[in-house]
Amino acid sequence: MMRTAFPLACALALAACTHAPQRNPMAQWVPSPNFNARAPALIVVHFTQQDSVEQSLRTLSTGNSHGPVSSHYLIGKDGRLYQLVADEHRAWHAGAGSWGGLTDVNSFSIGIELDNNGREPFSEPLIDTLLVLLEDLSTRWNIPREAVIGHSDLAPSRKVDPGPLFPWKRLHDAGFGIWPDPALMTDPPADFDPLLALRLVGYSIDDPEATIRAFRHRFRGMEGTELDAQDLRILHALTQAAASPR
Repeated sequence: MMRTAFPLACALALAACTHAPQRNPMAQWVPSPNFNARAPALIVVHFTQQDSVEQSLRTLSTGNSHGPVSSHYLIGKDGRLYQLVADEHRAWHAGAGSWGGLTDVNSFSIGIELDNNGREPFSEPLIDTLLVLLEDLSTRWNIPREAVIGHSDLAPSRKVDPGPLFPWKRLHDAGFGIWPDPALMTDPPADFDPLLALRLVGYSIDDPEATIRAFRHRFRGMEGTELDAQDLRILHALTQAAASPR
């Protein structure tokens, strides 16, 4: 009996050590109760651009030709929800990029992969589950409901997901992400600077054509690397809303 109990006790002790907070050996440990977990402040939506949820689960949990990647959640076409990384841990889903001037997006965001190849509409069960998950995450972590962006929003030069078929208006109608208020969509003044407006919305303007493409994917559901009159009205509305007191 003792031979069984001793290895079990060792295993439990090792497990406890694994989850214990890391301590600097140079300092005396005087624990304070005044702390909390590093909380996420942004949600990033992706598409998998793969052919099945099984393939995506393998990609997100193993190494691959481009190096290891992960996300916190994956939603299948059937609406099934998978969690791969704890909310408070740093998943490798965003890569290089920025939003609102903030870099190292992986460190302050939750990544959600959607089972979609980028060429088809997103399934109803998938979007239904996404909306439930967004409600849960924004409530539990106190994430601002407008702080839901696409991968291409933060990395327009590298990424196109979730693409022009993603239903951003539907998300906004459910209370998530940003969308122009029709009442504010008027022609902007003559001195309106669209690149400054894109930056105020949150985009990097290091690569203007790529940023315009990402903007048009999100707010127009179409391709293009030049802004037209409707794009300017949308940008004007978004910047007016951002400047208005809440």
